[in-house]
This record gives sequence, structure tokens and C-alpha cells, in this order.
Amino acid sequence: MHASRERNAGLGLALVSAFAFGGSGVAAKPLIEAGLDPLHVVWLRVAGAALVMLPVAWRHRDLLIRKPALLAGFGMLAVAGVQACYFAAISRIPVGVALLIEYLAPALVLAWVRFVQRRPVTRAAAAGVVLAVGGLACVVEVWSGLGFDAIGLLLALGAACCQVGYFVLSDQGADGDDAADPLGVIAYGLLIGALVLTVVARPWEMDWQVLGGGAGLAGTTVPAALLLGWIVLIATVVAYVTGVVSVRRLSPQVAGVVACLEAVIATVLAWVLLREHLSAPQILGGTVVLVGAFIAQSSAPKAASGPVAGGSGTVAGAADGDLAAERAAV
Repeated sequence: MHASRERNAGLGLALVSAFAFGGSGVAAKPLIEAGLDPLHVVWLRVAGAALVMLPVAWRHRDLLIRKPALLAGFGMLAVAGVQACYFAAISRIPVGVALLIEYLAPALVLAWVRFVQRRPVTRAAAAGVVLAVGGLACVVEVWSGLGFDAIGLLLALGAACCQVGYFVLSDQGADGDDAADPLGVIAYGLLIGALVLTVVARPWEMDWQVLGGGAGLAGTTVPAALLLGWIVLIATVVAYVTGVVSVRRLSPQVAGVVACLEAVIATVLAWVLLREHLSAPQILGGTVVLVGAFIAQSSAPKAASGPVAGGSGTVAGAADGDLAAERAAV
């Protein structure tokens, strides 16, 4: 009975996390269209969330000594890199398309395992990669010479590659007695990401007056400050915390299924609130991408016959165990 309650609570938290993450692009795009640079929106999101997570960072301050490389990599790749690429991408292509491209990350992780670490992968994982790539071809409408802005597509792919960077880094210490607490990694990742983005985004050049005005959403004007509050508190802090807790209560496979709902939620919200409609082939392709991503993510590589370059664990194990951290993109 207790296990059933734990599972139900985990599912509820995972759904909250998926909805919160899925709403980030829908809230950010109106701010970008109102005049804010995508990098400035990213900086506001990361810096605001970092301030909220300061108590968590202080509680896990030992991580600065124990896992400096992991924290630096998470901050620069999974926070600064992923979010900067994602927000820049949605300024040029639909939110749903950008997020679906990001879901190539699990497939790219398998490519890293197979061709860089030179380890065999399961047939199911390989099939998942093929499905994801085939579905992506439908999403971007390759038969029409790419139906979307090429730079926007490359930026979305860059976000997926930055997620892979986090997976590889987490291979160095996500398991065992010296494992890093995910909440602590997230807190310091946000702090480091904010510092990196401060240099890159130059927030002192931001048009701060935009935050005092309004932005168009669903045919009406919404206060820009309200949208920013949603991005910082709901789409970042609440999304990460509920995601981490839910992963601890669910199996990686179940958590992976719920995580895939994030792309569905983002696409539906963009359809309703931003009028970003996708064609039938794109919807079908998006479904195939999600199915392929889930298969690739949940199919762990075969055990290595010898030492694995880059760490003591497995990339797939780190990816499954830190599912919430995987979704730093949105």
C-alpha cells in the first residue's frame, strides 16, 4: 500500500514537472518577440532561479571540492549551453519543433557510447536511434528542402548536443558512495551558468523597460514580469525540484515515459497560446521521435568488456538516474 502511494505521488510530481518544463518556451517566446534578446531571457531565467536555489547550494557546498568538474560542466553545458541554444532556436522556429529536436539527445548519447567509447549497444537502442532520426526528418519536412529556418534547426541541435555533454560528464561520478546529490548539482549548475551567461549575454545592455510592459500571448497582452516569474519559479525551480523527487520515486522507464509528455505539452501549449500549428506529417514525426527517444533512453548499453574512457559508471545509467537533470533544456 505504501509503495502504491509512493508511485502515485511520483507520477503526480512527474506530471507537474513535465507541465512546468513544457511551459517555458511558451512563456519565453512572447518576451523575445516583445524585444528582449534570447540570451537576455536565458540570463534572467538562470540568474533568477540561481538566487532562489542559493540555500540548496549552501547546503551542498561540499560539492565544490568533491565534484568541481561535474559542476562546471553542468553549468556551462546543461544550463548555459542548452538553454541559450534552445531559447535562440525558438526565436526562429516553433517551440514544438525545437523541443522535438532536443529529444535527439538520448539517441546522440548512444552514438557517443558506440563510436567514441567503442562499446556495443543493444539492438533496441539502435532501433530507437533510427526511429528518432526518421521522425525528425518528418518534423523538419526534409522533402520540402527543410520547412524551417536552418539556423534555428542548428541551434536546436546544438541544445541536444549540450545535453549529451552533461551525460558524458555525469559518467564521472553519478553512481557509488561518492555520488553527487542532484539538487546540489542543479543549484550549482544554475549559479555557474548564471556567471557564464553574464559574460556572454551582457545583461547591462538589456532593454529593461520591456519587463515593465506587456507581451502578446493567446491574442491578449500579458505583463512581461508575470511571464518572467513563470519562467523562473515554475518552469525552472518547481520543474527541477519536482522532477528530481519524482525520479527517486519512479523507475527510470516510467519516468522516461512521463518525461516524453513534456514535448507533447509544449507543442499543445504552443498550438493553443502561440498559434504555432504543426502539420499532420509533423505530428506523426514528432510521435516517432518521442518513441525512438524513449527506446534509446531506456535501453542500457551492454556492459563494457574493459575500462570505460571518461569515468567509472555508464552513460546510460547516469542518464536514467538523473532524468530531471537531462531536461535542463526547457
